[in-house]
Amino acid sequence: MTKPWRKIAPDAFDALPGQLGVFEFADDGEQVVYIGCADARSRFGLRSAMADALIRCPAARGFRIEVTTAYRSRFLELLMAYRAERGAIPIYNDAVPGLGRLSPG
Repeated sequence: MTKPWRKIAPDAFDALPGQLGVFEFADDGEQVVYIGCADARSRFGLRSAMADALIRCPAARGFRIEVTTAYRSRFLELLMAYRAERGAIPIYNDAVPGLGRLSPG
């Protein structure tokens, strides 16, 4: 994801769309610490999925989103790309059983 980072503030998620998609949280140095998705079970799409995930990510200071109906595929793609670059998934993500590997390109 290459969108610019937005600062996490008390009302930062209020204006977010209630749509499906993926998001990333970053620390003060704009290093990704969590990759998540708003799926069909999210009550208010990105808005509620991000608010729920923020509780488990105390180092999160910034965020960026991508609205997409292909949220699961994009979520897995972001995790695989992160792992390919850094050798592991972000620190606040749980292991994803069966996470594939990206082909060298």
